[in-house]
Amino acid sequence: MRAAIIGMGDISRMYLKNLIRVFRDVEVVGVCNRTRTRAEQAAAYVREQQSLGCACPDPRIYGDMWEVFADPQVEVVLNLTRPAEHYAITKEALLHGKHVYSEKPFALTMEEADELIALAQERGLCLGSAPDTVLGAGIQTCRRLIETDMIGEIVGASCAMICHGHENWHPSPAFLYQKGAGPMMDMGPYYITALVELLGEARAVSAMTKRSFAERVIGSTPHFGEKIRVEADTWLSGNILFANGAIAQVLTTFDVHYDRYAQARFEIYGTKGTLVVPDPNTFGGPVLLYRPEDQKAEPAVDPALEKVRPESAYSSYKEIPLLFDYRENSRGLGLADMCRAIETGRPFRTDARRQRHVLEIMMAFSKSGESGQQIALQTRDYPVKAMKNGLLHGVLD
Repeated sequence: MRAAIIGMGDISRMYLKNLIRVFRDVEVVGVCNRTRTRAEQAAAYVREQQSLGCACPDPRIYGDMWEVFADPQVEVVLNLTRPAEHYAITKEALLHGKHVYSEKPFALTMEEADELIALAQERGLCLGSAPDTVLGAGIQTCRRLIETDMIGEIVGASCAMICHGHENWHPSPAFLYQKGAGPMMDMGPYYITALVELLGEARAVSAMTKRSFAERVIGSTPHFGEKIRVEADTWLSGNILFANGAIAQVLTTFDVHYDRYAQARFEIYGTKGTLVVPDPNTFGGPVLLYRPEDQKAEPAVDPALEKVRPESAYSSYKEIPLLFDYRENSRGLGLADMCRAIETGRPFRTDARRQRHVLEIMMAFSKSGESGQQIALQTRDYPVKAMKNGLLHGVLD
């Protein structure tokens, strides 16, 4: 499938690398960015890869998105623009007969999500949405362990994304604090999508939210020292009730000073054991499993009173070998899966209909925080098949 990329920001380099070097079902034929320099840099990167032996065409540099939509060679649009721009660009691409795969979230309101999904169905087009990290080796291994009853019936889960925001490293962080953004809409898609992938459909949300700081100061270039007015909730904590009876505790925050390598926490609790899920913003592991019968007899003493303590709280857990492919940074995997589905007629795993359910869950955190009430969910999940191991890396089933 011939694809054009709109939006050549930071994340685009990894997409571009994987689409031209790994995934065989996608061919990048053009790039577009509001600042033409970014598009030229992307084209230069492709030419550099060609010099290293990569068999890929020179991408066309489009002047604007309308040139992308007018190009009959383009079959799929990869929308990597900022979240506030996703809806408008995706809508125009669909209206021009292009399949679309969008970075997360593909819409910022339920009305926008419903409109885009209806438009894609009306035009007979595919609409896919990130994150595709749930298709990676780590979370797919967790899914296999759950489906094979390794931790029994799911009781609940606990996950957290804890950091002090992105303004000290992101080159243009202001949009992350605008209305409709914040840690839930920025990082929440990884965690909520993983929860839905592993626990199934959600039914209700109850939460508390707040904004701890009225403004932020940018510590990265090129906007060093500039102030950002905070318009989005930056602390969102609450519970998600799932259809299977499991309850997940979720926290996302941009308010806490925290070690960047410990900011992701994700555990699933079952009647037979506990599963530690890897950072859902990654594709790999480690995947850790605790089953009581596999452990040595515990001393009959309060753990708080033990004089000798293990270095890690997970020291008694077993690391499970990853059972699937794509453990490295494989952004573009979801687009490749969608393109494969278009070619073969099978369903694809990053269908925006699932992300519509995820979007409602995320939005329910703010609604619950504002109203002080539990929010019943109206959408339903769109279940997808587990990944399969192919014979060749970069070729999907």
